[in-house]
Amino acid sequence: KTIVECGPTGFIEKINCATSKKDEYKSCRSAVMEAHVFWRFVGTMMCVAAVFAVLVVCRQRVLDRKALEKVRKQIESI
Repeated sequence: KTIVECGPTGFIEKINCATSKKDEYKSCRSAVMEAHVFWRFVGTMMCVAAVFAVLVVCRQRVLDRKALEKVRKQIESI
């Protein structure tokens, strides 16, 4: 935390320059990039959840229709 480069993310990467033989440090991750990836993940999960919710509703309607048809046939046979 005392190294300036790791301030934004808390992670650093040590780089050894071949030409100058100096060790440099850089921040490994961008906070903006991490936020972008996080919100993309959240959006994807919301879309997947919405698709499966629609599938559940459709399946429930089919099952309800089958149950009502079965009850109707039983009542007609009496």
